[in-house]
Amino acid sequence: MLEKKPVASSRARCLVAILLALTCHASAAINLSPAETRRIGNKIWQNECGGTVAGLTSWNTGENFASLGIGHFIWYPKGVRGPFDESFPKFVDFAAARGTKLPAVAAEKTGCPWNSRAEFNAAAQSPPMKELRAFLARTVDLQAEFLVHRLREALPKMLAEGGASNHAQVQERFDRVASTASVTLTNASSMTTVGRVWPAPES
Repeated sequence: MLEKKPVASSRARCLVAILLALTCHASAAINLSPAETRRIGNKIWQNECGGTVAGLTSWNTGENFASLGIGHFIWYPKGVRGPFDESFPKFVDFAAARGTKLPAVAAEKTGCPWNSRAEFNAAAQSPPMKELRAFLARTVDLQAEFLVHRLREALPKMLAEGGASNHAQVQERFDRVASTASVTLTNASSMTTVGRVWPAPES
């Protein structure tokens, strides 16, 4: 019997529901210019990481993974599994497909090279960590684009889990709060919740 995995809070699901409705129902608002994408990325960076380069890499107490970038993308050490989908390697692939130069620790694709929070914090000023932060700092706009991509990907899962009644609720909230591109910009910081809304796939 499979062990039951933790689920995200209902508040996080609600926030993602509204944003998913926005991506699905107002495609014009999601076809953002480079300047708009950068603005969204900078807003999330400020809200989630204090707008600092150091804030782009963290490992929270009690967790078994690193949280990277403006979207707190999850990166597990090699051989480690957890309740949430591992999103950092997916962002790395997303960035590589757009010709972005990758840091060595990410390009190797062997998992997070630090096995614990203690190791991660001890390496805060190491060359690999500095290279990783530099990569994250120069791809803020790409991370914002990736967050929108993740929201679109999550929509079928969300509707399947919630059923028709959930779909109607999402539509109602969308009609109330999301009708123009400005709503996307106003709610941009809420996009970070998508990284932890969906559990990792069962094996």
